[in-house]
Amino acid sequence: MGVAQTPSMPSTQRYGSGLLDVPVSNVLPHLNLAATYSGLWSSIGRRIEIDDSGHPSGFGPSSNEFFKDFSASVGIFDRAETGVTVQSLNDESKGGDIWGVFGRLRLWEPVDQGLGFAVGGRYLTSPSFSDPSSGRDVRYAPGRLGFPDERLRKSYSEKRGLETNLSLYGVATAYLRGYEGGFLPKNDMTFSLGYGGGMFSGGSGLEFYAPATNNGWFAGTSLHVSTGKRSTLIVMAEHNGFDVNVGAQIDLNGIRVGVQGLALNHPWPTDGQFSEYHRPKLGLTLSAVLCPRESGFRCRPRMMNRSEPDTIYIPPPPPDTIIIGASGSGLAVESGESVQICLATGQNVSIQVDAAGDTLVGMPPVPVGSLGPAMTFAGSYAGSSFWYLDDEVIVFEGGDFQKSDDTFPIDCDQILRVGVFQGVPVFAVISAQRPLDVIFIPIYPGVWQRYERDLPG
Repeated sequence: MGVAQTPSMPSTQRYGSGLLDVPVSNVLPHLNLAATYSGLWSSIGRRIEIDDSGHPSGFGPSSNEFFKDFSASVGIFDRAETGVTVQSLNDESKGGDIWGVFGRLRLWEPVDQGLGFAVGGRYLTSPSFSDPSSGRDVRYAPGRLGFPDERLRKSYSEKRGLETNLSLYGVATAYLRGYEGGFLPKNDMTFSLGYGGGMFSGGSGLEFYAPATNNGWFAGTSLHVSTGKRSTLIVMAEHNGFDVNVGAQIDLNGIRVGVQGLALNHPWPTDGQFSEYHRPKLGLTLSAVLCPRESGFRCRPRMMNRSEPDTIYIPPPPPDTIIIGASGSGLAVESGESVQICLATGQNVSIQVDAAGDTLVGMPPVPVGSLGPAMTFAGSYAGSSFWYLDDEVIVFEGGDFQKSDDTFPIDCDQILRVGVFQGVPVFAVISAQRPLDVIFIPIYPGVWQRYERDLPG
């Protein structure tokens, strides 16, 4: 299966690409690198304390902190994404840093619209706190907000603890092109639904941590709006199994800046609110994505393919009924020789030159000159376009393509239309995989130009 042309997904807070906190079926393209710095503010007037049995035991001082996280990930063969995460960059007296690894394997992804599926996992280390009251080791557990919390334990004397070190999951994502018309820009939508254990479901027995859960189910949606050739705005909403989060992220050539409203399903601050997990919070994300296979390491945000419906679903007319005319094809054909030429419609037609020098077309052969000067071969061609004559770079599907070699004929049976550039159809070899390295542009009927991605020099 070829590389999917699904939209570029934003950077999550701590676990590579995805939405805000939940994964999707998409992964980073091969060798693309993403580094993300994120943080969230949490402020409460007083903080609830928990005893060894897992029950409230009183209140501690107020808490007003900014928690910071860092993650880095890489795409592998367009099939997987893996990375590391360091959560709550603070001093050892507060539990130390939480280290972790994560990964996702893309089992299926559509080439265009459709449904994708992936499986993955996250593993986090436990924070480490001293326990002077008992002098014994306590097995702590990582929490969903990313900071070490001495109240979260793997076991309590009277309550079930958190088993959140390892979180395995499966997720399905539907990719759809949005409505475009009038002044609406190009836009795509995604809808994700998944199920997981560990961090997605652990802690349901602790009221201060998770008063209600979805028992491991999570969901999310995103709207991708093209704001230019190199920028995309992504608006997201999700339920990570506990919290409703919303946010927006702007992607400009791989530099991503995002803002999030977290835990918006919980009540707004009141005097009786004493849990960081029940309180709405503000988060920020700054991420950079590097694409070694792109010119200048620039990562243009991907959008879904847009192809003309009539070139995909409506077959071209048969050779004996095709529109033909007196315009020159640019081909050198010897007298009496019959050759096939490939038109911009993706169809082969036969032409022949008789002894008098007339170009014959159709079945039976008819001189082109007898058809009148108003007739022409079907299809759109780039031969007279300013961008072709000026040897300009073609920007197509996020890549820069440059002219290569001379013009030449081609067999329509070996190529497939993959899009449009400046009103001229773009073709690629049928067996080519995305991201495309070579495309073909029709210059005149039967005459084609090869373009290569990031041609040296």
